[in-house]
Amino acid sequence: MSTVPEPVPDSRPDALDPDALLAFFDGRGRDLPWRAARAGPWAVMVSEFMLQQTPVVRVLPVFGPWMERWPRPADLAADSPGDAVRAWGRLGYPRRALRLHATATAITIGHGGRVPSEISTLMALPGVGDYTARAIAAFAFGARTPVVDTNVRRVLSRAVRGLDSIREPATPADRRELESLLPPEPLVAARFSAAVMELGALVCTANNPACPDCPLRERCAWRAAGYPSVTARRPVQTWAGTDRQVRGRIMSFLRDSTHPVVPAAVDVVWPDADQRARCVTSLVRDGLAVRLPDGALTLPS
Repeated sequence: MSTVPEPVPDSRPDALDPDALLAFFDGRGRDLPWRAARAGPWAVMVSEFMLQQTPVVRVLPVFGPWMERWPRPADLAADSPGDAVRAWGRLGYPRRALRLHATATAITIGHGGRVPSEISTLMALPGVGDYTARAIAAFAFGARTPVVDTNVRRVLSRAVRGLDSIREPATPADRRELESLLPPEPLVAARFSAAVMELGALVCTANNPACPDCPLRERCAWRAAGYPSVTARRPVQTWAGTDRQVRGRIMSFLRDSTHPVVPAAVDVVWPDADQRARCVTSLVRDGLAVRLPDGALTLPS
């Protein structure tokens, strides 16, 4: 059964002025290591994995040592998945480390050690979805493709449509809308996408946006409408006491251990035995921990 595509929202196509955005990016864009001309596609790929649901300030201390240790996909593939998880440290969502290791292995075996440039080929790699594939294609290879994260989505919603936005994943309509606004030259379009993303991260923030400093303030539909707010926002997820917190503590314990950990040693990590056991089981199921024949736990090898 065919489906009707989600329509592109009504918008002001002149709101995202490329000249203003590129000037902003040139003057105020952060000097991030994966943006350096010498960084290369592998550095961009590593940064995109690390930046998933993780702010730049937490990624920077991990990114540099990671790239020094594994400057090529083949270098990471030659080490164990457990090494990747250990080096991931406390970035959170450690399955990303396993997927990045699997991707490095796939690139080494199937692509001659070179990060592919085509979106469809990138999406066939472990852990690479639509957003990550487009980000790598644009920022590593200069492709003209829409790259929409939550920051870009917020800028689109406010500056172009005149509406504040709930923090939600990008939709196909968001991507089609941004694609219609991209400059025609691919390299310029890629830099434009980075500029919109940076504007959302630094100026058009979710809370307390710095509207007087915005290069789009004279064209912004949200400003012209009087900054209308959304009536409903996604509830903030709690952290304390969740399985995610317990899993994180167990993973930290395993990373800091030089030898397999006997089950009784894990008891100190969390007082609730049932929740602790449930989380250990889920970590083993996800491949983030390995249970040895004697019951001891360790990182994957």
